[in-house]
Amino acid sequence: MQRFVRVRTPEAIAFIYELAGLGSRWLALFVDSLIQLALGIGLLILGFDAAARAPDLAKLLHLNGKNLGSAIAAVVILAFASLLLAYFTAFECLWNGQTPGKRLLGIRVVRDGGFAVDFMGALLRNIVRLFEMALGGYAISAVVMLLSPENKRLGDYAAGTIVVRDRGLEVADPASWLRGDAAGDVLNWHGALTPEEIEVVDQFLERRSTLAPAAARRTAAKIASLLRPKLGPQAGGLSDEELLVAIGARAERRARVGADAPGPR
Repeated sequence: MQRFVRVRTPEAIAFIYELAGLGSRWLALFVDSLIQLALGIGLLILGFDAAARAPDLAKLLHLNGKNLGSAIAAVVILAFASLLLAYFTAFECLWNGQTPGKRLLGIRVVRDGGFAVDFMGALLRNIVRLFEMALGGYAISAVVMLLSPENKRLGDYAAGTIVVRDRGLEVADPASWLRGDAAGDVLNWHGALTPEEIEVVDQFLERRSTLAPAAARRTAAKIASLLRPKLGPQAGGLSDEELLVAIGARAERRARVGADAPGPR
């Protein structure tokens, strides 16, 4: 099921992002894990080679060969352990929220407001990743993502981030963002609703910003429960408010098209 999130920047530019699903995120993780495995194997090979040469190097530098070999082993182990954290953090900072796996799958990490992820956000979400991986090999992450309306894992909640498809849909008119015009394409209700029902939807959309969040959710649920039986299967994939936004946007576009149509001459 596709999920969308709407954000508006301080410059009054609105975007609608498609959230990355569980499948694309797991595939990206698989690609990144293969790359990490290759890097880890290369690191171990270099480490073993350096450890084998430690006695000769120690003689050259007039050092204790045993101590030098232990130091090389410690550095290799530390670098190998740091690879899990450094890989994701470095790429997400340097590549604007993407790792090689995410870039291949066309997804990226952004902050909740749609801004680019910063170093602390990338670091925090990937520190939590280590705990998620240790606790059942990302099984908890999968469950949390399925339950989250924004497909967030624990690291996303901690860092205030979401993972989205690479390109957001820009909405040129901020007013249309408030009404959710772009969401109207998701639903095709073929005139199944009466003008009175559409008017109720329009009144809710106009007044929802003045309602408390809980009251807005209750009102949307009540209206949507009356309209869903009249709509097609597309309605099943939308939340109550998304459904009403889609209906209002579709009705508004149909009204504009009707107003622009040439009349009898």
